[in-house]
Amino acid sequence: MKPTNIISIIPLFAMLLAGCSAAAPTGAPQANQRTDQAYPSAPTAAPAATSWMKAAATAAPAAIATAPAQAESARVAPVPTSVGSGSREAPLEYPPTATPPGDSTFKDYGVNPFVDTSRDHLSTFGLDVDTASYAMTRRFLSEGNLPPMEAVRAEEFINYFKQDYPKPANVAFGIYADGAPSPFHRDGSVLVRFGVQGYDVPDSQRKPAMLTFIIDVSGSMADDNKLEMVKDSLRMLVERLRRTDQVAIAAFTTKAWVVLDPTSGADKRAILDAIDTLRPMNTTNVDAGLRVGYELADRMFSEGAINRVILCSDGVANTGSTDVNTLIDFVRGYGERHIMLTTVGVGMGTYNDVLLEQLADKGNGFYAYVDTQEEARKLFLERLTGALQTIGIDAKVQVDFNADVVARYRLIGYENRAIADQDFRNNNVAAGQIGAGHTATALYAVQLKPNAQGRIATVQLRWQDPDSLQIREINGNFNTFDLAARFEDASPRYQMSATVAQFAEILRQSPYAGSVGLGQLQSYADRVARALPDDPDVQEFAQLVAWAGEIGR
Repeated sequence: MKPTNIISIIPLFAMLLAGCSAAAPTGAPQANQRTDQAYPSAPTAAPAATSWMKAAATAAPAAIATAPAQAESARVAPVPTSVGSGSREAPLEYPPTATPPGDSTFKDYGVNPFVDTSRDHLSTFGLDVDTASYAMTRRFLSEGNLPPMEAVRAEEFINYFKQDYPKPANVAFGIYADGAPSPFHRDGSVLVRFGVQGYDVPDSQRKPAMLTFIIDVSGSMADDNKLEMVKDSLRMLVERLRRTDQVAIAAFTTKAWVVLDPTSGADKRAILDAIDTLRPMNTTNVDAGLRVGYELADRMFSEGAINRVILCSDGVANTGSTDVNTLIDFVRGYGERHIMLTTVGVGMGTYNDVLLEQLADKGNGFYAYVDTQEEARKLFLERLTGALQTIGIDAKVQVDFNADVVARYRLIGYENRAIADQDFRNNNVAAGQIGAGHTATALYAVQLKPNAQGRIATVQLRWQDPDSLQIREINGNFNTFDLAARFEDASPRYQMSATVAQFAEILRQSPYAGSVGLGQLQSYADRVARALPDDPDVQEFAQLVAWAGEIGR
């Protein structure tokens, strides 16, 4: 197979803004609450255009790589040097965040620093399509609290939203890129968005699914209607099952047991009856649940089918083995045998975010949080095929910044997905998995050298095909002339990603949040809501920013 050509496309764009702005609520937030209060238009703090910035952007980012190539034929990146720390901007004055509920567990993974390209020009990480952090934040805000700062993972905020990257035709993945001056900082930074879009698989063409549900029926699942939310979610999924699918169900409390032996998707009544028997009981033995569940999954494993375990829990392990590393080691072994794990978190109050996130990460799966019926519908109905069918395993990205053009850079998010630069082509190092039609986006703050022109970075994506088990790699360039002259000239989806990232930076009290706080951010959120009036998630985001601003006063 021939090496991938490096492609650079100079896009053109004209953006229309229409509609009404979102408004801040009064009192405790309520779902879809709006008022007639208007917000001012977004400030225009972007730096003036220079000769290396193009005059207009596009509704879709530039496609910089699409055709797959054998990894051996791709350009080999040099071994990285040490990482520079960079200096930090003065932080904003942050409002107080919520204290995690008594039995809830979150982990602060820190914030990526600026890195000088003269010391390390490579940035390497595993792709992440998790969305749980954003959904959990929505839950905190809807209840009138800012989230704990350690609950906020910026990449999961960004990846919650549609990006509108073109779907690649007849190839596995496409890489896209765009950028513009940051309106949130006064240090000359530009925000560069790199996106990976996987090919789509129509629901009618997805592989047969061998699904094993492991359901937490411990006493804590009675709180906050958690178990009933899980059962409603499973009922939605059952309606989409086909005759060629099979479902098994295990439940766990102090011990674990088989609720439903492998059953054809055609026998919906038997599956629904099994779901109806689930009741909250005693303590939480996650270890026992995983062992019984994976035994079921192993028993009905089918070569060439989707083999996936779906753990639904609040993650609070208090009986049996409660050591996270022991549980991770157990699921990792099955992940290597291509039985993938999806973790679905529910509820709040007693909740272990760390356990569920790490299990999904090491189990070659993804982590979602279901806080509403609408969120359950998205996961188990709208995005079912993408949630089930994997098209890329151990997907890694390496961005090679051009030290002649870039002074320093900072990856926003992905702190717990970092991979050593020299391990980019190490097939023994696990990374993320991507489902059919899934999108993953990374946003970088980049400081360019004065008057520098040319290649900003080369983006490289490496993954394993789950069917052929071949390693694939593609790459492409992004250049100074691909940047929009002003933030306002960039596409609405780009502006949305940047605004969402700034929201996460503020909520997690990042020292690099810049000069725009929650109050000023509202005008940016309202503008993208007007630009994308048909996207309910964007409209909801504007409302969440308003709630956060009101709560933080």
